[in-house]
Amino acid sequence: MSAIADAAPGQGGRWTGPLDPKPPASPNPAEVAERLENIWGDAPGLRGWFGTVDHKTIGVRYMITSFVFLILGGLEALVMRIQLAQPNATTLSPEQYNQLFSLHGVTMIFLYAMPVLSGFSNYLWPLMLGSRDMAFPRLNALSYWLFLAAGIFLYASFPLGAAPDGGWFGYVPNTAREYSPGPNIDVYCLGLIFLGISTTVGAANFVVTLLRMRAPGMSVNRLPIIIWGTLTASVANLFAVPAVSLACLMLWLDRNHGTHFYDIAGGGQPLLWQHLFWLFGHPWVYAIVLPAMGMVSDALPVHCRRPLVGYTLVATATVATMVVGFGVWLHHMFATGLPVLALSFFSAASFVIAIPSAVSVFSWIATIYTGRVRLTVPFLFFTSVILLFVIGGVSGVMTASLAFDWQLTDTYFIVAHLHYVLIGINLFAVVGAIYHWLPKMSGRMMDERLGRWVFGFMFIGFNLAFLPMHWLGLIGMPRRVWTYGADMGFSATNLVVSIGAFVFATGILLFLVNIATALRSGRPAGPDPWGGPTLEWAIPSPPPVYNFAIIPLVATRHPLWEDQLDEGSERSQLASGFLLDNGKETLGVTPLDGEPDVILKMPGDSLLPFAFSVAALVLFGGLLVGSAWIAVIGGAAAIIALVVWFRPHPTPEACEKVRIYD
Repeated sequence: MSAIADAAPGQGGRWTGPLDPKPPASPNPAEVAERLENIWGDAPGLRGWFGTVDHKTIGVRYMITSFVFLILGGLEALVMRIQLAQPNATTLSPEQYNQLFSLHGVTMIFLYAMPVLSGFSNYLWPLMLGSRDMAFPRLNALSYWLFLAAGIFLYASFPLGAAPDGGWFGYVPNTAREYSPGPNIDVYCLGLIFLGISTTVGAANFVVTLLRMRAPGMSVNRLPIIIWGTLTASVANLFAVPAVSLACLMLWLDRNHGTHFYDIAGGGQPLLWQHLFWLFGHPWVYAIVLPAMGMVSDALPVHCRRPLVGYTLVATATVATMVVGFGVWLHHMFATGLPVLALSFFSAASFVIAIPSAVSVFSWIATIYTGRVRLTVPFLFFTSVILLFVIGGVSGVMTASLAFDWQLTDTYFIVAHLHYVLIGINLFAVVGAIYHWLPKMSGRMMDERLGRWVFGFMFIGFNLAFLPMHWLGLIGMPRRVWTYGADMGFSATNLVVSIGAFVFATGILLFLVNIATALRSGRPAGPDPWGGPTLEWAIPSPPPVYNFAIIPLVATRHPLWEDQLDEGSERSQLASGFLLDNGKETLGVTPLDGEPDVILKMPGDSLLPFAFSVAALVLFGGLLVGSAWIAVIGGAAAIIALVVWFRPHPTPEACEKVRIYD
């Protein structure tokens, strides 16, 4: 079945040509390619750089920016581990430690984990769906610029000593003005509201793209699992993000304008914050792992050279996990004194959610067991996700028990569980996905030998850093502490944890070196170096700006494996189909069956998303410093950008002739 060469890149001497020397399965005729290149290409110079709406460029920018934040968050973690490596250390003051662990959490949860998945989905969705772009390209650009502006807004406070210092969860009343009089929590509240706008517009774009922007014939039962994962996360974000935005707005009003939403003396209720925050927070945890699990479900079978076992069950379980996840928010509030009956219900729901979560694990194991495995670097990372997911999942199920949770809440056991879930499932899946899809994005293979060193350092370092944290929690070390005494029994284990953190960071550093060397001098990949089954492998590497010169017609779930699988007489048409070269246009289909429905005229490059984001940054900056004039200027500029954006456009023709390439 596989088309991969026997010698893996980086092993066995100098290469002499592309790993996959065959032409792309979807042809790219020269006369058509030149015309489409002129239509879809970016404008030259800075206008094209700031105004591009190409989903691939936006996806790469998302990934690069989120990795910059990952590195910043990782450096913050290393400084904290230096502080905690020995008892009674004074590397950091208590206030500096509070800001570091808060900004570390905000960075990893909000500025890395979700945006990096948005980057992958932005890049891969149209390629996997057989489309030329996302449904709303300018909205797509806006989501990125808003994300970048919100990240700058949050991090600009750090050198001023005004970074968030109440944890990534910002519990009230600790974050009320009475106990945190500085601007730190205002930065946190306004920053999350700002970032929430980006997440919301991006989520809406993904939902509409799935409904309308697919190749003809790609019905919902033929979607790659990563599409299911990102779609589920996007729908959840549309419901969950408003909860935390409202919570932050009310806290900001309490702190700056005398309202009493969380003030008991004024008739408010501090526990309302936890309800609103975790109504967002728990679905958010699944939103930052389900797309990553989708990556594993789509890429792991390629390295096992067989389709995913239990596709329908995995797709169903992906949606079910999120549905149940919305009923588990009280899982984080077992120690707040709520009625036992309510706790019992949410405890049961926390146990139940293990069932759909386990479906993917068993599916991956069955795929490996029944496949013909290639021990590539992506395979190593994807299989490590299984082990780390099981460890993180089991510790999560343990805390679903009320009695167990009461003993361990706010200890390092929870820190260990959190990192096994978020880093184990998110980061290891992301790194594996980069090894898998970077050849498609760049046209260059990453070095396999160096990749194995990367995996070794990351896997050993991660487990050395976080596995002992379970023990620290069991013997009673509380989380979020600045230091600890020499006679408390935490010293040796904390030293091991700190050593593991630096080993893990070494692996990340080698990973970045591997990317740099691949982009500079990696072996040419060719269109399908891994022998993948989905549509992105049918076009050149890197893809042309218009993706598909000919819109494909999909007949099965694995268009490029149809001959090898030989499961029926239906065959996808990749070499003939709609040309759609009468301007910047693509095909819209019906939501369920993927039948051709309408020709969509796509917008060109625009500076409006960038201009609106700059205006929003000025608006939020004015709100932070309490300057009405700055806020009004920013708000007015944002409104002007929107008015220009939504001005009437010429009505397209009701009917249009379409050329068929055959």
